[in-house]
Amino acid sequence: MFKSLKLRGTITLIVCLGALYFLVPTFISNIPSPWNKYMPKEKIHLGLDLQGGMHLVLEIDTDKAMEAMMERTSNELKESLMDSRVRFRNLKKAEGATISMELTESEGKNDLEKVLQDKYPDLEIDSTSLRDAEQLVTLKINDRRANELKRLTVEHSLETIRNRVDQFGIAEPEIIPEGENRILIQLPGIKDPERAKKLIGKTALLEFKLVDEENSLEEALRGNIPEGDIIAYGLRANRSTGERSSSPYLLKDKALLTGASLETARVQIADRFGNPTVSLTFNSQGADDFERITGENVRKRLAIVLDGVVHSAPVIQERISGGHAQITGNFTMDEAHDLAIVLRAGALPAPVNILEERTVGPSLGNDSIRQGVMATFIGSLLVIIFMIIYYRLSGAVANLALILNIFLVLAILAAFRATLTLPGIAGLLLVVGVAVDANILIFERIREELRSGKTIRIAIDTGYNRAFITIIDTHITGIVASAFLIMFGTGPIKGFAVTTIIGLLASLFTAVFVTRVIFDYVTWNFNIKKLSI
Repeated sequence: MFKSLKLRGTITLIVCLGALYFLVPTFISNIPSPWNKYMPKEKIHLGLDLQGGMHLVLEIDTDKAMEAMMERTSNELKESLMDSRVRFRNLKKAEGATISMELTESEGKNDLEKVLQDKYPDLEIDSTSLRDAEQLVTLKINDRRANELKRLTVEHSLETIRNRVDQFGIAEPEIIPEGENRILIQLPGIKDPERAKKLIGKTALLEFKLVDEENSLEEALRGNIPEGDIIAYGLRANRSTGERSSSPYLLKDKALLTGASLETARVQIADRFGNPTVSLTFNSQGADDFERITGENVRKRLAIVLDGVVHSAPVIQERISGGHAQITGNFTMDEAHDLAIVLRAGALPAPVNILEERTVGPSLGNDSIRQGVMATFIGSLLVIIFMIIYYRLSGAVANLALILNIFLVLAILAAFRATLTLPGIAGLLLVVGVAVDANILIFERIREELRSGKTIRIAIDTGYNRAFITIIDTHITGIVASAFLIMFGTGPIKGFAVTTIIGLLASLFTAVFVTRVIFDYVTWNFNIKKLSI
């Protein structure tokens, strides 16, 4: 018995010291120098509702992603049909995620089906019609592949946004999918919401396109755009006034290189005026492609296009090896840093739309903390007073376990870098009642055993044993219910459920294990005649 008591007492002491270790940074801001290198750095992270910040719900425009994919596929299909000697004309992306074309030979449909079967198994013929001697054909992606592409678009967007937010330096953001094509983002403690919105929502599609200098820009602006060309605009800044004006460019529609070949992007100072630029470094394949592109187009202008905006269009003086390029423009330092972040994180596969936006100020968070702490304090104080009045010294033992329970919950939140929210504080208050309820079950069983004439030690042992099954049953039920809230709930509900699960597990330790250690220690070392219960 004594050896068992020593072991259980040692376990209790280790757990208490461990909780204290993880809570020190939360309650002591300036740890003395000799000790600070041995202590954990992480405090308890407060959620959006406690420290303020931004709440966004984004919708991923998966239809736009499908259209962009079909645009690329239509260009590839043109080359495949020409290689297979299939006669066609007016092949282009049609309305929505479809491709339309005209087949000029009677056997054209059979030849088209063979090309699709061999090279484009995800495409299928949606409709055909006859016009004179020509067949009008519409292609679409089959439903299985379309659903898969939409799912992958959302997953890719989620990962890209998470990478951008991580590089932006926001502590403990919450970025989770919501429904089929939505993403919930919570950024606690964000200081510049507008900058964060621009960073998250920027598509960051980087393309290198040749400037068409053989055709007239003026004619294109009048509406006579040559086939295979597009008009794009760039921004020019007046150094003396700082005003920006747009300038049109006639570009080849085909991108020679994209940001998919990018390895890294970083900010550099370009000139003596301190203007920042974004320096690009391509991966090995991208470096080879860039060297080939510049070698084949010496004395031509290569436009650097980001999200449809031309940032610069320098003349290629010579073949450029090494895989380096620069994006210049009238950037502020913050704009250059944000541009480097989105380029490093990668382009979003589809545009995003902000469906819901809320900004929570820190004053509201401070009020929530104060009111939440006050509610927890008052509730716990009432429970403590009741336990002492009704169960006397045994109630004091239960109160000691209750206080330890609260500290254990906070310590676990700090150790695992979980986030404490206002619903989490509500869950903590609920756990206070559950923990005390476990001790009440035990104490009532002990009272029954004492009234039947059992000795103190036998009454304690029997009381704990008989109540244990009931306590386990209620705690497991609560844990399972909270687990379902985590699986199917969102933000605030999850915060409540996480704290509740941690509190219930801690309650099993404090209400059953710790109080039993105290009772066994007192009855083993002190010759008590009557138990104060």
